[in-house]
Amino acid sequence: MSAGLTLDGLFRRAGVRNAQAPALADPPNRGAFTSGAPRRLTFAQADRAISTFAATMRGLGLSTGTVVGLHLPNTVESVIALLGTVRAGMIAAPLPLLWRRQDLVEALRSAGAKAIVTTARIGETRHAEFAIEVAAELFPIRQICAFGEDLPDGVVPLDGVFGGGMVETPPQRLGDVSAQVVAMTFQVSAEGVTAVAHDQARLLETGLALVDASGLAPDAPMLSTIPLTSFAGLAASLMPWLITGGALHLHHGFDADIFAAQSLWLDGGSVLLPGPALAALADSVGASNRIVALWRAPLGVAAHAPFENVVDCFARDETCVTAAARDADGLPDPALIESAARMAAPGTIAVGAYQFRQAALDAAIAAADPAAMIAALPDALLGNRLAGHAPDASGLAAVLTAQGVNPLVAQAFRARQPLPSSSTRY
Repeated sequence: MSAGLTLDGLFRRAGVRNAQAPALADPPNRGAFTSGAPRRLTFAQADRAISTFAATMRGLGLSTGTVVGLHLPNTVESVIALLGTVRAGMIAAPLPLLWRRQDLVEALRSAGAKAIVTTARIGETRHAEFAIEVAAELFPIRQICAFGEDLPDGVVPLDGVFGGGMVETPPQRLGDVSAQVVAMTFQVSAEGVTAVAHDQARLLETGLALVDASGLAPDAPMLSTIPLTSFAGLAASLMPWLITGGALHLHHGFDADIFAAQSLWLDGGSVLLPGPALAALADSVGASNRIVALWRAPLGVAAHAPFENVVDCFARDETCVTAAARDADGLPDPALIESAARMAAPGTIAVGAYQFRQAALDAAIAAADPAAMIAALPDALLGNRLAGHAPDASGLAAVLTAQGVNPLVAQAFRARQPLPSSSTRY
């Protein structure tokens, strides 16, 4: 791999090698959770969309080095927006899907963001309206852009980036390209939400290590259930795709039938899925495909039955992702399990990919209802789950939702309501 290679350079290299090859594919059930028909793009089509997105951002008056918050589902748009932000010479700051006004304001303030890119809706939730609420609290936010239909007034529509026209590529940032920060993700600790910067060299190094551990072949297809909303998502999904240059199929949330159908489309490829779902999903993947299992908590990993053709990938906060193939007996690497056991941040509660500050959680619940309580209970799939009790549980859930808290907190008081799917929580 050449020194000084960039994310954009990796993408262009794959596109030059086979411009008409499939590059990106939406979940086939896209219409069930967001607007628009499923998209399937070749590398040439994706390249045009990336350049058009980059030109659109520059045309809005956003300058080189601007931080752009990305709040998008696991669809083609999330990849185009991230790479388009980088091609524009800006910094992409992907945001966890279940974050609402409170978390978004704190995170984007920490990052110094000046723009938000989102979508009209995910499920019944109007994300473009969230973005307007966030911008009202953050004076530096200069632009709100969104994909989708029926956008609120003042939101810049982005569906036109898929129009197919050719545009001039914006000028690239100068200096040492490997040291340039191209992405920020967010770490939750007892002190608050902190933006963590990632330069091109670090992303490339982590991606190469995962490709090496996984034995991924050039041009092999990938199926990813992990959204690009964390360092783990970038390192385990985006980077292996850019490095190997195959087609990236995306899966949002979780639908067992859709997942099984998408897995059948792969032949000698790889499937990235949450580690706790390994036992339930392994039979759907197909013997010819490699499984990359992403773990965020050590609970239960050693107790899982042995699995062949599996690579375990551990995300230790927003700074480190390590991977190792299982041994001949299908057992995980003991060193990785030991490393994962040291992941928990003091003063926080981990629910899947989401970290909650214990003190802030208790304070928010007490302010809404002094008689209410919330606790973390062990969960085999997620490490923990939140469970709440209040004299008027449904009323409290409504208040918390109106205040813009994470739905996992509000729904802790709605025992009969289904929680967001496990993949979404990753």
